Amino acid sequence: MMAEIFWTTVAAFFTLAIFSFLWRDNPFYQFAEHVFVGGSAAFTFVYIWYFNVWPKLWTPFFSKIFHGQFGDITTSQWLLIIPTILSLMMLTRLLSYVAPDIIWISRWAIAFTVGIGAGLGITGALQGFLVPQIQATILPLVGDSFAATFNNWVIIVGTLTTLVYFYFSSEHRGALGWFARLGIIFIMIGFGASFGYTVMARVSLLIGRMYFLLHNWLHLV
Repeated sequence: MMAEIFWTTVAAFFTLAIFSFLWRDNPFYQFAEHVFVGGSAAFTFVYIWYFNVWPKLWTPFFSKIFHGQFGDITTSQWLLIIPTILSLMMLTRLLSYVAPDIIWISRWAIAFTVGIGAGLGITGALQGFLVPQIQATILPLVGDSFAATFNNWVIIVGTLTTLVYFYFSSEHRGALGWFARLGIIFIMIGFGASFGYTVMARVSLLIGRMYFLLHNWLHLV
């Protein structure tokens, strides 16, 4: 019981410390900010170690090497040397103040990581966003009901006019300009919906923290 009260009070303190930024930047907010950043970094390090490095690198590879079990190491496990070397190369950036002449070693690992990330990002964007959106836009002009037909026309017209707005090879005049202006309307509606959803999500978080303060901490609700 006392432990629950203590940790609830700690959580309430940090919540109020973050809220204090609404007044101005102050030592309480700075303390809570530093604790959050430090705690996030520590959690990330522990998470990566216990869920990535330990089960995927240390246990199947280095533990067998230290125990002399070279025959039990498979070819795929020997390939773990490559990411290990790249990781050590990337860590040389931490020695910038001690040995600045070796910083260039980290650039190879960083370039490799950025290249892999870009390749996976493009593939993920194509398979996860672009292709499904194209498939979702290929709709029948006449649906099973008036509402379905209307929705299909809105999606098709909105997609085509938005694409016309971003067509800059010709000046937006005449019919092209009319379609471009209609595309702007769809773009603004999309931005407004996204902004409203963002505000709604933030307000939901605020309500949750206020409920925590009034219910779990002060027991007023």
